[in-house]
Amino acid sequence: MQEFTVRPQPDDPRLTRSVAGIDHEGRPIETAVVMERPLTLFLNGREIVTMMTIGDHPDYLAVGYLLNQNMLRPEDRIASIDYDDDLETVVVRTDHETDFEDKLKKKTLTSGCAQGTVFGDLMEKFEEVRLDPAAVLRTSWLYALTRKINTAPSLYLAAGAIHGCVLCEEDRPLLYMEDVGRHNAIDKIAGYMHVNRISPAGKIFYTTGRLTSEMVIKTVQMGIPILISRSGFTAWGVDLARQAGLTLIGRAKGKRFVALAGGERIIFDRDVRAVEDEHPKFARKASQGEDAA
Repeated sequence: MQEFTVRPQPDDPRLTRSVAGIDHEGRPIETAVVMERPLTLFLNGREIVTMMTIGDHPDYLAVGYLLNQNMLRPEDRIASIDYDDDLETVVVRTDHETDFEDKLKKKTLTSGCAQGTVFGDLMEKFEEVRLDPAAVLRTSWLYALTRKINTAPSLYLAAGAIHGCVLCEEDRPLLYMEDVGRHNAIDKIAGYMHVNRISPAGKIFYTTGRLTSEMVIKTVQMGIPILISRSGFTAWGVDLARQAGLTLIGRAKGKRFVALAGGERIIFDRDVRAVEDEHPKFARKASQGEDAA
């Protein structure tokens, strides 16, 4: 795959809206704000969830959500994906009823029971995954990736209030997805990989969001051995990464980064003295929202 096979489209008029306001000196301004709209997901006629999303790539978001919630297994064959913009719905149909639907029939369908079932399945699958022990991350790749991703045109730079996730290979960013929630952005990439049969072998995952348990679990489920963020960590995220053998790198800004799990995969092949610090303009922009949900 070439660099940025999929990338953000900050000029797409459906994704942002200009809003009038005033600045800190009381002067009138016009600023771009990110749109968010509901998307209701159905699996074989059963309503699953309504997500708030910017609205691009609804098909990949739907498939990725089902995969990462363990409602759809890699071996399940997708017969069709139908998106209706007017109804704000996406329907994923498989050849046969899935295991998830069968499990739900045995439960009282309250939100607690449904979520408990999903969480139990997530952790069961998480414990079964074995990440590639031979995978490596060269620091030269890390520095090149952060520079390319941080300077690429994006909604993140244009309007803020959004998270980005990027599938990478060596020093090449391949798929760059954005959404109002980091979980949506990662689900879009998972869906794209599944639909287009892209292997996780040799891949690196980058996110602008925090390294939480959710991000770690989804990355491990996707079979990707290295997860990088410009933001920080949660304790449970670190614990789960160590349990799964995931390389977990946070606070990756300019020449600096911190690895709290899987440090044995890192090859220090770049003289840090030759690496430029992060551009102040981007650092200010990113610091405004790097710890957002």
